[in-house]
Amino acid sequence: MNKIEIPLSKTKLLFGIGGSILFVVLGHYLFTTIAEHQTRFNPTLVKVAGIAGVLFFGATGIYGVNKMFDNNVGLTIDDNGIVDNTNASSIGLIKWTDITEIRTEKVMSTKFLLIFTKDPNEILEKVSGVKRKLMALNMKMYGTP
Repeated sequence: MNKIEIPLSKTKLLFGIGGSILFVVLGHYLFTTIAEHQTRFNPTLVKVAGIAGVLFFGATGIYGVNKMFDNNVGLTIDDNGIVDNTNASSIGLIKWTDITEIRTEKVMSTKFLLIFTKDPNEILEKVSGVKRKLMALNMKMYGTP
């Protein structure tokens, strides 16, 4: 089998980083300015939303910058299996012997690949922390981590 390599889209990464920066600025603005000058919502709630926005989108922006300078290929398909390096919940090599089904899904305008394995819980046991939580959410929504 030939080796197929699909690189990460640097254009999509740039848009993601730009969006993260925009939301970090908006979160900061919510926290420092809007919270005290609006009367519709509790100012503490607005400040919490601002902080949450800065933390979440700051983290996604940092992840995007790291991915931008990651020289690894996004997806590799070869004789061993599929090597996934596309997102925060990627696990690396998925061997052909473990794969039971491959399917595509589309949410809004985004297409993605679902890879089903013999024992998805085995994959979940290999990871921990935030990555494990992300993969557990994938498992709950799509039936595969």
